[in-house]
Amino acid sequence: MLTRRDFMQVTAATAALMGSGANIARAAAGQTITQDDLLNFDSVGNVTLLNFTDIHAQLVPLYFREPSVNLGVGEVHGLPPHLTGEAFLKHFGLTPGTPEAYAFSSVDYANLATQYGRIGGLAHLATLIKAIRAERDGNTLLVDCGDTWQGSYTSLATQGEDMVNAMNALGVDVMVPHWEFTYGADRVQELIEKLNFPFLAGNVIDNEWQEKVFDTTAMFERGGVKIAVVGQAFPYTPVANPRYMIPDWSFGIRPEMVQENIDKARSEGAELVVLASHNGFDVDRKLASIVSGVDVILTGHTHDAIPGVIEVNDTLLVATGSHGKFLGRLDLDVQGGKVKNYNYKLIPVFSDVIQPDPEIQAVVDGIRAPHANVINEKLGTASSLLYRRGNFNGTFDDLICNAIIEERDTQISMSPGFRWGATVIPGQDITVDDVYTQTSITYPNVYRSEMTGETIKLILEDVADNLFNPDPFYQQGGDMVRVGGMGYRIDINKTIGNRISDMTLLSSGETIEPAKTYVVGGWASVNEGTVGPPIYDLLANHIRKKKVVDIEPNTSIKVVGA
Repeated sequence: MLTRRDFMQVTAATAALMGSGANIARAAAGQTITQDDLLNFDSVGNVTLLNFTDIHAQLVPLYFREPSVNLGVGEVHGLPPHLTGEAFLKHFGLTPGTPEAYAFSSVDYANLATQYGRIGGLAHLATLIKAIRAERDGNTLLVDCGDTWQGSYTSLATQGEDMVNAMNALGVDVMVPHWEFTYGADRVQELIEKLNFPFLAGNVIDNEWQEKVFDTTAMFERGGVKIAVVGQAFPYTPVANPRYMIPDWSFGIRPEMVQENIDKARSEGAELVVLASHNGFDVDRKLASIVSGVDVILTGHTHDAIPGVIEVNDTLLVATGSHGKFLGRLDLDVQGGKVKNYNYKLIPVFSDVIQPDPEIQAVVDGIRAPHANVINEKLGTASSLLYRRGNFNGTFDDLICNAIIEERDTQISMSPGFRWGATVIPGQDITVDDVYTQTSITYPNVYRSEMTGETIKLILEDVADNLFNPDPFYQQGGDMVRVGGMGYRIDINKTIGNRISDMTLLSSGETIEPAKTYVVGGWASVNEGTVGPPIYDLLANHIRKKKVVDIEPNTSIKVVGA
């Protein structure tokens, strides 16, 4: 439960931004920024934790728009990360139109993208990491909080091995998983054998023997401090992704097991305990309130980029965004097994002003070069902003939904509420590479089936409860399923079964009736044996036909209770 003290600590987190980010703020006033500005930092103590998460196999600079809708329910309503747009900028003291406003919000995104350019890129991220490691030699630990092996053409083509090689070259110290499991149990085990660092997932249990499948904890020494990193995989992997790919393993939040792992690490002499987690921000905020002895939670899964530390009781909670857009730097002064002081900065990876690291650039080029003729194919041009991230339909989601309706001849389409996928700005070519950032999964088939109106409502209600259940421990998936060809009304504060109403068929304006049957197309079914063309082929062919893609924002979903 969040107390008033927790709320005040959330508000106080803005001080971290206004402190070490002062040079960025000054540069922003002149609309310029340099690599030195990004690296400027007031070092503290004897340990530096570097962290990124949810990179989704993105190796090169890209555009990625932060959400304009990220609704919180219950006790977290109105708290970060459930602030967007102008409210986000105001809360964190960011001036509209500045580089940081561009990195952290959706405000005036298309215009600012033309000013400040692409962001991310593994070689650019590596430049920052190597500079900080040189400054803090022997004090630095690099943590990858998962969703690393999936999300691109090359990751799908190599079944994740491209990212294993890239992370080995980058010098990652430890990782945790989620989408990694969608390559299947056997492939996961094969890739773990190729890693130069620990793969932690202490909450995954073998169904037959009821034993842990993966390592739980890794111990490190940095700056004279003994550090325990406890790893947590996404707890609802067999719900959000196909269970048949990992049939013998069970998952869960398992707070009692997390506590046991923390206690064991402390008993073995750990002076600093870090939970590397793929639970999601709100889950980890609640977890921090019920476990003890964890100093830092590095949280992933929900793609939240928060430019400050959120304190919950005695735990520092850090969220570092997605797609390689940010590098989190947390300096800690650890004395006598306690964190006495800290400083934090979430560094935007502005690729236009960062010199790419030659070693990692060569690795990236080596991965992509054999596939260049495919991934660089121009399919069409965007005349409007195409994005995904947000609780409800983004314009790239609408493009996918439209493609399913037209290419599969359906009345209604559904697309999963995934958070990953690059943004395409107006005037930009749409390439095969862009399509795969939105669709690169191992269960891509586009089904065509008949569903009753009752079934459609049940699907929407189930996903809505995964997103808007007031207890974070019951939030089991991504954002709301995207729909095409239909509209509906959702009251996010009601209970399951009562949130969705006023479902209408857009082609005729008629009400979608519970007993009537409709032709529905969709993809990413978790059911084994789904038949249909791969979504990436269907979408690519659709864009080739269109040549110019212009998608207006979807207004067919009415949100109540926000």
